[in-house]
Amino acid sequence: MEFVVEDLGLIDYKKAWKLQDEYTAEIAVGKRLPTLLLLEHPHVYTFGRKGRTENLLWSKSQLEEMEIDVHWVDRGGDVTYHGPGQLVGYPLWPLGKVDSSSRIPRADYVGFIRKLEKSLIRALARLGLVARQRSGLTGVWVQADVWARCPRCKPEHKKKPAKIAAIGIKVDARGVSRHGFALNVNPDMKYWEGIQACGLSETPIACLDDLTPTPNEMKVVKDKIIQSFSEVFGYLN
Repeated sequence: MEFVVEDLGLIDYKKAWKLQDEYTAEIAVGKRLPTLLLLEHPHVYTFGRKGRTENLLWSKSQLEEMEIDVHWVDRGGDVTYHGPGQLVGYPLWPLGKVDSSSRIPRADYVGFIRKLEKSLIRALARLGLVARQRSGLTGVWVQADVWARCPRCKPEHKKKPAKIAAIGIKVDARGVSRHGFALNVNPDMKYWEGIQACGLSETPIACLDDLTPTPNEMKVVKDKIIQSFSEVFGYLN
């Protein structure tokens, strides 16, 4: 099987959201192949279906000063940040028929998330960073002994794993996924101070450039992501 990759560069969040609607409708009726959108967003906080307002830590004036938008969206999870230097991937994948409650079977839904995590872990390994899954949590993490080498690592966080990629998806009534993952490559990390990311208190947030000997080019990261997705999902690109 095949899938299509579209590199959208830096694109407004709402514009990308609308594009997902258009593409998933085409995928559902067989007019488009499964599509992986790779992109970056201007500064934005997004809240998922489990979002809680108390996890937004900055005031309205701080948000305006930092020129960051806030959106409530239909993906899973709580609040996360998107911005330049963070690679966002929206895998628009046909996962199968929904059940009588208009939901994809849980095994398929969770299995899809696990494959997203494995794809990111494999890509990071190709970039020289060991990452892993964590039982009971969604996303991709670096172990405490790796995170402790980060120059930004606070002393109280040296024994904690750090989250390097967040995942939040929605599967629509036609069984096609939207939203996806956000991998921190080299974003401005001060924007994470404005939220309690994913509703997890005291969770360190990592970025790739802090944990590798040399800076990472976004194009190279994208190439590794595409290669790893092809392998994990069994698709050809």
